[in-house]
Amino acid sequence: MNGNPIFDSKNQAQTWGTKKSQNPVGFHNAPQMSASQLEDMYQQPAATGADTGRMTIGDTINKTIITLALVAVGAGLGWIMPMLMLPGAIVGLVLGLVNAFKKQPSPPLILAYALAQGAFLGGLSMFLNSLYPGVAIQALVASLAVAGTTLALYRSGKYRMSPKLNKMFFIAMIGMIVFSLLNFVLMMTGAIEGMFGLRSAGGGMLGLVIGVLAVLLATYALVSDFTMIEDLSNRGAPAIMAWRGAFGLTMTLVWMYVEILRILSILRGD
Repeated sequence: MNGNPIFDSKNQAQTWGTKKSQNPVGFHNAPQMSASQLEDMYQQPAATGADTGRMTIGDTINKTIITLALVAVGAGLGWIMPMLMLPGAIVGLVLGLVNAFKKQPSPPLILAYALAQGAFLGGLSMFLNSLYPGVAIQALVASLAVAGTTLALYRSGKYRMSPKLNKMFFIAMIGMIVFSLLNFVLMMTGAIEGMFGLRSAGGGMLGLVIGVLAVLLATYALVSDFTMIEDLSNRGAPAIMAWRGAFGLTMTLVWMYVEILRILSILRGD
């Protein structure tokens, strides 16, 4: 044995430190898990927005499916009872404005909006389909195709929001709203004839131009919805905000369907 006490103490410290690093204090007391327990933990479902209290893209998709399912239910009722078209349009417009300006999304109001819009779409689709058989399913397929293409372009990074596009979108939307209000007033007062008012002018050419512009605006609105959902999810927004994303997507898809249905009806008309 070396008689140097300083050397002995250093040697003991180094030996203890090595053993400590190899077997940390308390490690041997930690509970050991069996292979079956580890497998059970691995099989547990991932945490959802309800578990974390935060908004996720998955939760937004689930809530969008719910709202679109209610739109489909309302559309079925409107198809069977076309008289629901006008009440559905009025209620849908009012609830749409309420939900758009509410700071905190209200799931009951959003679900009521989806049902009312569905009744409007069902009545409108039934009426136009009676004039132009098959136009409703054509509009539905076209709407799904346009929405799917927009999502694919967004995911690939080829279709994104930009300050310049935002400015153009804002100006175009104001023009679209003014035109739609003017067209509605002229149709209600009987100042202009035609199924679609001003859109029927010139053999429907103006309606086609306006319709195509509206569909393009709807695709940009979808991109805006996708961006909002992604941003809110990344920022860890409260789970309730998933309903905001579902409302935005539902409103945009309804608008897109109506515009495509109108375009196809003009093309099928005299």
